[in-house]
Amino acid sequence: MTILRLVLHRALVAVPVLALVSVAIFVLAAVSPFDPLSAYLGDRYLTMDPADQARLAAQLGFDDPLPQRYLHWVGDLLTGDLGTSLWLRQPVAEVITERLPWTVLLVAVAMVLATTTALVLGIWSAWRQGGWVDRAVTGLSHAIEGVPPFVVALGAIAIFGLGLAWLPVAGLTDAGAEITVGQVARHLVLPATVLAISQTPVLLLHVRQSLLAALTEDHVAGARTRGLPEARVVLRHALPGALLPFTTVLGARVAEVVTGAMLVEEVFSWPGVAQAVIGAASAVDFPLLAALTLLATVAVLLGSLLADVAYTLLDPRVRLDG
Repeated sequence: MTILRLVLHRALVAVPVLALVSVAIFVLAAVSPFDPLSAYLGDRYLTMDPADQARLAAQLGFDDPLPQRYLHWVGDLLTGDLGTSLWLRQPVAEVITERLPWTVLLVAVAMVLATTTALVLGIWSAWRQGGWVDRAVTGLSHAIEGVPPFVVALGAIAIFGLGLAWLPVAGLTDAGAEITVGQVARHLVLPATVLAISQTPVLLLHVRQSLLAALTEDHVAGARTRGLPEARVVLRHALPGALLPFTTVLGARVAEVVTGAMLVEEVFSWPGVAQAVIGAASAVDFPLLAALTLLATVAVLLGSLLADVAYTLLDPRVRLDG
């Protein structure tokens, strides 16, 4: 199957997946114990007359049957209208446009840090298997692997934000400061590093294991028998084959990265899309919650597709048949 056919096939598969996800969002939100009218009105909910509450709920469509609300939302979506966030009181498209770049920045920096660290330490650990670096790196990776990102975040805040006071712990800039490269960079250090730490162990251990397996293959043994330097044997003969599955792992980690970003953004008050998911869920904000969840689903599907395409391009021997 050509890459074009693969893309078309995945696009067709994505349609029912997104439809099922959207239905699930509306069903779960409908059975939620949270009252969307309460979230919409805030403190006014406690003082407003019940009759006025009922009229407002009917006006906003909260009392409409679930199928009717869903079909109305789908109809607007097909025309490019994502609706209006009842929680933030602004168009959903505007919310995403304002917040998405900050999430992309956070995730991109974190994944560059995680991937670079995993490759360097994973290759070194496999190359010097059994050495002190290998024992330290693998032991630390297994320990960190089971720690939730928010725990790492709280530890980083306690040490570098409150204890040493080296770095800011919340927001995009200091209070009252303009958005500048320097301000954003300082505030990005802790959340990006925490997100990178949460992703590095799995990537590192995978690189190490793949390279150890590649070092036992026949063509690597043949390179050694020809008297080639060990560095060349590892980097030129063993490493390329070991890194092929790494692209698939990166694609499969997208869902974990999205989840990790949600927790990190919430802890550090980073104004990204992931942070808005939590607020939208708490406020039962149907339009915003649906749009953000579909956006996350698209990111996961796209990550898997890009991983498969990259694997195919890197290894021409691969032939996709479905």
